[in-house]
Amino acid sequence: MKLKKNYNLPLDKFINFSLYDKKFGYYVKKNPFGKEGDFITAPNVSRLFSEMIAIWTLSFWKSLGSPKKFNLIELGAGNGEMMKILIESFRKFPTFFKSCNFIIHEKSSNLIKIQKKKLINTEIEWVSKINKIKKKPSIFIANEFFDAIAIRQFIKKNNFWFERCVRLNNTNRAFFADIKFDIKRIEKKINFKISKNQNFIEYSEHGLNYLENISRIIKKNKGALLLIDYGFTKEKMKNTLQAVSNHKFANILENIGNVDITHNINFDLFERYINKLGGLKINLTTQKKFLLKMGIKQRAEIISKNQNFLKKTDIFFRLNRLINDSQMGSLFKVMLIKNKNNKFKLGF
Repeated sequence: MKLKKNYNLPLDKFINFSLYDKKFGYYVKKNPFGKEGDFITAPNVSRLFSEMIAIWTLSFWKSLGSPKKFNLIELGAGNGEMMKILIESFRKFPTFFKSCNFIIHEKSSNLIKIQKKKLINTEIEWVSKINKIKKKPSIFIANEFFDAIAIRQFIKKNNFWFERCVRLNNTNRAFFADIKFDIKRIEKKINFKISKNQNFIEYSEHGLNYLENISRIIKKNKGALLLIDYGFTKEKMKNTLQAVSNHKFANILENIGNVDITHNINFDLFERYINKLGGLKINLTTQKKFLLKMGIKQRAEIISKNQNFLKKTDIFFRLNRLINDSQMGSLFKVMLIKNKNNKFKLGF
């Protein structure tokens, strides 16, 4: 990437360029998932994860009164592995299967090709905008979706706010630059006093837009958002920006377009923002507690019966990765957003 002049890009625009530029973008050029990629998501660790999501989805559908037509939307389906296992599981329940409109919302044209190849014999609709989906009860599943949405960062220095930007210059180097900013512009735009009690702000404008649009759909048509992602629950914000390459942390400002850029979800911010919208209820737990309550250990014991030692070891090694506190168990949280009058709380 060679520039003719210097640029100061707000962090979210830099991230979008790095990840989604049609020529240079990380998600446009490669499949980042699995052993050969840069990271492994829970559905690729073990099919047990997707099976638990399938059981949860079936149960939630029943809590809606088993509607004869409803939407199941996966937000950012990665390499299509979770949707593949969900569909395999749902085929065993013909009434549910016939009732379900399978939908994937995906931004990367490269990943859509990979998903279509994996899901070749299934009727699935790919949508670019979630407000285009049919007005039916809708269950949204978002596994490691929100962490990949571009963020902005603001730093308070001597009672003044500065926006963190990335300065790109014609020497092919990039570095951070903090530009003075009126934080009230942001708060007016999102109608939320995000700077209260903060010295550092990290948030995704697009992420909050997704939450708002999904919340409107849920409130109007009934349904839920099941959100699984890594993050924290404290009110005080912090810098969680990170880049990953070949399963290791990398420098965000080096090798632009060849590393994945993510952040940790601030679940407290999500909860406060959803509460501001009104009419919805939130449940929150860790991935470990959710999966254990869904019966993942019992399922592992069932499928490991009559297996040889190596196969059994592999099943429980993968299970441990999903639920161990030092791995994915506590870092990953599960948030359920649903209508206030729906008392469903399986897994929470």
